[in-house]
Amino acid sequence: MLWQTQGAGLAFAPKFATFAGMEKKMLTLLPGALETRKLHGYLLGAVGPRPIALASTVDADGNPNLSPFSFFNVFSSNPPILIFSPSRRVRDNTVKDTLENVRQVPEVVINTVSYGMVQQMSLSSTEYPRGVNEFRKAGFGMLPSQEVRPWRVAGAPAQFECRVTEIKPLGDQGGAGNLIFCEVVALHLDPEVLGADGMPDPALQDLVARMGGNWYNRASSGLFEVPKPLSHPGIGVDGIPPEILHSNVLTGNHLGLLGNVDRLPDPEAVAAFVAERMDVRGVLSSGDKERIHEKAREFLDGNDVSSAWKTLLASTEN
Repeated sequence: MLWQTQGAGLAFAPKFATFAGMEKKMLTLLPGALETRKLHGYLLGAVGPRPIALASTVDADGNPNLSPFSFFNVFSSNPPILIFSPSRRVRDNTVKDTLENVRQVPEVVINTVSYGMVQQMSLSSTEYPRGVNEFRKAGFGMLPSQEVRPWRVAGAPAQFECRVTEIKPLGDQGGAGNLIFCEVVALHLDPEVLGADGMPDPALQDLVARMGGNWYNRASSGLFEVPKPLSHPGIGVDGIPPEILHSNVLTGNHLGLLGNVDRLPDPEAVAAFVAERMDVRGVLSSGDKERIHEKAREFLDGNDVSSAWKTLLASTEN
């Protein structure tokens, strides 16, 4: 018993106050004694799940940029304010294109992320050179906005058109955040994610959130892993051959995985793989494109991207 009744109120009873784990020795960390990269890992590993803002911006010349941020949430409904934070890069203290863009054009579209687009979202976080269109690299459709210049992400459950009202730097060293205050001027909701009451339904939205490391959280089923994008630019979804890109079997998530490679297997590697795999040879010999893509999907669902690519390339070479 932790509480005892005293008159109309409650009084704490210290002699009974033994909480589970209260006696355990904790790991105590002082931020000033840790290198920023390690502190970053502790913070992101301990605070979660964090919602994801897939932020669409444009520069002064109208060039689009798309990047995800998990330092994000809604903070007010009157006025309607969202805040996200692009941090300065820890490794070299540079700033991200998103921050530079909203300084030039103080507008942004914040798109939410469902499980069906998580691999494409992850691919959009690749640090492509400035001016590269991450919509195309990640395989997202671009929808024109109503009130602002940046594009919306086709397929996102919710799309918030926003005007940036304030940018608040939290420091000038690597790892420092930059709070971007966004006033919502238009909100677009996919009718398929609305419940019987007309409001967004958590189950229908199937949103994902960020945890530490490679871990994410799916609202409907818990933890899962997404391999981090390459440290150098991959080929992107726009680098996938058309006969694969327009598959009736492979989803956006599958295409996102295929786009997260820096080069395709060479013909010798493809031939050696096929020679070793009787199951793959059987599927290839059928000549059935859907069966071949289903085999590739099987590999992708097991996070074996290399085998998926070899299967697909073998089918295009025959």
